[in-house]
Amino acid sequence: MTDTITITGNVATEPEHKRTPGGVPITTFRVASGQRRYDRTTNSWVDAGTNWFSVSTFRGLAEHAFHSLRKGDRVILTGKLKLRQWETDTKKGVSADIDADAIGHDLRFGVSRFEKDAAASTSSEDGAPEHPGATEWTVATITDAWAAPEAHPADEPALVGAAIAGDSAASGRDDADTPF
Repeated sequence: MTDTITITGNVATEPEHKRTPGGVPITTFRVASGQRRYDRTTNSWVDAGTNWFSVSTFRGLAEHAFHSLRKGDRVILTGKLKLRQWETDTKKGVSADIDADAIGHDLRFGVSRFEKDAAASTSSEDGAPEHPGATEWTVATITDAWAAPEAHPADEPALVGAAIAGDSAASGRDDADTPF
């Protein structure tokens, strides 16, 4: 029996990429999902254990996961949970395996840049963005999790004010009816 599950955690192993004899791409890795709770007696956060999951991805998701994920990345993923019993000569246990349907970086802990797969891209022949008025963003890597992010163009008062006033040219948007 399989159940759908959504978890957040850290990629605990470097993703490993393989192909089946039939040529289907597979990427596998482990995810550690640490649990924390607030202890009112000590007025502090305490670790309450870690759940470990073996994650498998297939086909296009496998290709994208292999090129996008690295050990230590914080991710959110959803997929089908399978509990599998295992036994060796000295130990036995239960493994929690997930066949992932979707994976993304957890943006509470950093920044990420999405790039469409070239095969799925719908830009025009001259290379223009698929959405008129779209802005190209520069993404910086934040090494200090507590550092303030650099200013985002939408945070600029002139641009926000122009967007509220409906000035689509100044705000860089082509949908002047939308204030934000």
